[in-house]
Amino acid sequence: MKLAIAAALLAIPALAHADPAAPEKRKTFYINAGVAYVDPLSSSDPLELADVDGPASLAVQNGPIAGSGATVGSASVFAMTLGMRLPYLHGRLSLETILGVPFTVKFKATGTLATQSIAPMALGIPTGVQPLGEDLGEAKAAPPMLTAVYQILDHGPARPYLGAGLAVLIAFDAHVTNPMLTEVSQPEMSVAPAPGLVLQGGVDVKVYKDWFLRVDVKFIAFMEARGEVKHIQVKTPEIPLFDTVEVGTAKMNVWVNPLIIQAGFGTEF
Repeated sequence: MKLAIAAALLAIPALAHADPAAPEKRKTFYINAGVAYVDPLSSSDPLELADVDGPASLAVQNGPIAGSGATVGSASVFAMTLGMRLPYLHGRLSLETILGVPFTVKFKATGTLATQSIAPMALGIPTGVQPLGEDLGEAKAAPPMLTAVYQILDHGPARPYLGAGLAVLIAFDAHVTNPMLTEVSQPEMSVAPAPGLVLQGGVDVKVYKDWFLRVDVKFIAFMEARGEVKHIQVKTPEIPLFDTVEVGTAKMNVWVNPLIIQAGFGTEF
């Protein structure tokens, strides 16, 4: 009995210093793979014409086209998230990046750019130039990003987190797809890199040992894609002396601001 009492007394200091709610040891790296839905909450300035010269100046002028605009279409892509836990804040702080295949971004005309001719008359004579319609062009895009993520809870199967960081939209292989703008020749289209600020939130749900399900939502703010289409030539069927004319350069500034919803399955290692 005396030995049992002595053992119990010796255990009291250890119990006093034990933390029953101490966070479990987490592994340094984790990866998650799944599907991401990219929904641009886009808006734009009016499309602007520049370098208008020669016969085209009889029908259009340099400057913005009133009531015109452009948007960016949505896309669904395969995406992977790679994360690394940092040795700070009891392992709750991580750095994350997204890996994935490039996806197609479709640019669409809105307003008067889609529904009205950009050059209906020249010196009072109808040109025969028809409205462009919705289709403008497309490009391949990759949005590399880096975010810092803080895990709000580190106990239990469901662990929500918040994050923030930076991203940039890099577009390549841009080309015009509008049938009217490509009827005479293929214009040159380019899209400049567009940086943005990432806001992130989501939850990891542990399913078995080091395996988990993740639902993640990101919003990228202040992301403005600046596009140019050069050497635009269009047919003018109603003007006898000019079968085609070169319009010049079209410039468009589109606020992309994508909302990215991602769901997938992951593991720690």
